[in-house]
Amino acid sequence: MKILGTGSALPKMTLTNDMLTQYFDTSDAWISSRTGIKQRQVMSDEHLEDLAAKACQQALENAGLKASDLDFIICSNVLDEFISPNLACRVQGLINADCPCIHVNGACAGFIFALSMAEAYLNSHMAKHILVVAAEMPSRMVDWTERGTAVLFGDGAGAVVVGEGSQLKAMRLSTKSAIDCLYQKQYINSTPFDTQEANKISSLQMDGREVFKLAVSASMKDIKELLADCQLKQEDIKHYLLHQANTRILDSICLHLKEDKSKFHQNIQRTGNTSSASIPILLDELHREGKLQQGDYLILSAFGAGFSTGSCLLQW
Repeated sequence: MKILGTGSALPKMTLTNDMLTQYFDTSDAWISSRTGIKQRQVMSDEHLEDLAAKACQQALENAGLKASDLDFIICSNVLDEFISPNLACRVQGLINADCPCIHVNGACAGFIFALSMAEAYLNSHMAKHILVVAAEMPSRMVDWTERGTAVLFGDGAGAVVVGEGSQLKAMRLSTKSAIDCLYQKQYINSTPFDTQEANKISSLQMDGREVFKLAVSASMKDIKELLADCQLKQEDIKHYLLHQANTRILDSICLHLKEDKSKFHQNIQRTGNTSSASIPILLDELHREGKLQQGDYLILSAFGAGFSTGSCLLQW
């Protein structure tokens, strides 16, 4: 598998830490010291499919392809305005593609899981060009009176077009059932036959300390296993693109690996946590800034609710 093009899109509204003081007791110092976040982009009058379509169109243009060249679309998404049809189907219409579409909910690790599906389709010769897009609006998942979660998230979309090639060197996926540390229940209509009370609409629930421990340990394990799979050393890796969840998590992983901090790219200061879209958004930024050179080894690593992790090693 090879990444042929990248794209990304963020909402137009910028929400700074200072602006958040209007909604609950907090400050820029409190937020930035605990998360590293200074601002985030949040949807106001946009729709998620429009952001996703914009990221997809950029990725297609960057790859030198048209929507008609696509054989498959895979969309990673947690929350959407529609339960059905899924976001991938609506994006397909907006970009005028004519191919099968599928939706993946792997939480914040969903983009890596979607890449693994794309690789399988390519290897089975079912497709030559696949669009993988992650589009998220976690700002709509939180209780905006709870500063512990509301300050963390931003909205956005990132996309890649992938095709046949040898860029992907190794991939690791895992799930360790640990539900209580990070979850959100969904409202389901009741029936006359229910024997238990129906779920009430709830916001995202998170045990920050437990998520921190699981994220650091799982990411460390995945990174070391990828290196072993490829018979590479840490010094061979030029770039680490990790899920932009929290600066403290990223810094802790870097510290445990005894790595050069400059290798651990971050944009969370500007975007907040954009769930599964964080890695493709960051990848697009680095690609367009010319920071990824041919032959560079990259590790992409994400973690999320489940508790699920996904990591891969690429040679650009």
